[in-house]
Amino acid sequence: MTETKHMCEVESVDTEKVNHAKEFIDADAVSNVAAIFKALGDINRSRIVRALSIEDELCVCDLANIMEVSTASASHHLRSLSRQGITKSRKMGKMVYYSLDDDHIRQIVDMAFIHQEELNGNAK
Repeated sequence: MTETKHMCEVESVDTEKVNHAKEFIDADAVSNVAAIFKALGDINRSRIVRALSIEDELCVCDLANIMEVSTASASHHLRSLSRQGITKSRKMGKMVYYSLDDDHIRQIVDMAFIHQEELNGNAK
């Protein structure tokens, strides 16, 4: 039996709404947004961005400790997040500190965790 719960039983297109929505869907922008979510789709990278949404700045060693992985592994994930414009870094002496690139990323992460808490019935 095919599940049709997620399908219309008849085909009817609201051309006005479709055309209006299409005006705001730029292929390059959608691709870039998908890349951000893909980067956040890895559990280790999600741990990093969550930690950086709680603490404004952490060094690679701190993040590796939080993630319970090697500094090499943490560094690998941080490079990936930096390439996507999710994190930024600064070097101070022999230490490298990471933070979220801007407040938009923090808002995305915070909203995702708020949503998850609501789904689990743990809203604060």
